[in-house]
Amino acid sequence: MGEETIRSFLSRDHARLDDLLARAAANQNQIDREAYDEFRRGLLRHIGMEEKILLPAAQRLRAGPLELAARLRLDHGALAALLVPSPTRAILKALRTILEGHNRLEEDEGGVYEICEQVAGDSAGGLLAQLRAAPEVPVAANVDSARVEAAMRRALARAGYSETLLDE
Repeated sequence: MGEETIRSFLSRDHARLDDLLARAAANQNQIDREAYDEFRRGLLRHIGMEEKILLPAAQRLRAGPLELAARLRLDHGALAALLVPSPTRAILKALRTILEGHNRLEEDEGGVYEICEQVAGDSAGGLLAQLRAAPEVPVAANVDSARVEAAMRRALARAGYSETLLDE
C-alpha cells in the first residue's frame, strides 16, 4: 500500500460514511439510529473538512476558487439540511442520491481531490495532516417542524435536486 494521499484519505471516509448509511437503512422496518447518528456526525465532520480546510486551501493556492467549489457547496448545504430532522426512509434515499453524484465529483479521476493534491504540490502532506486533525463537529438534536421541512426542500431545490426526493 502506498503513501496516503488527500484523495485516499477522504475517499476512505466516503466509504465509511456510505457503509454507515447502508447500515442505517438495512432494516426496512426501522432505521438503525446508532448507525445513522454516527453517519450524521461523520458527514458533518467530513463537510467541515472540505469547507473549512480543503476548499479554502485550494482557493488560496490557486489564487481563485475551484470551478466545482460552488457545486460542492450547494450539495453540502442540501446534505446538511437533510440532517436536521429525524431520519426517515425518504431522507435516507435523498442523502444516498446526492452522495452518489457528489462523491464522484470529488473522487473520480480529475476530480476535486486530485485537483487539490495537484495545486497543493509539496504542501499536500501538511494539508493532509490538517484534514486528519479536523475536530468532531458539535451536533444538535434533530428538529422536526414545518419550517425545517420547508428549509430542507428549499436547500434541495437550490442545489438542483427535485423535492420529490423527499416524497415517500
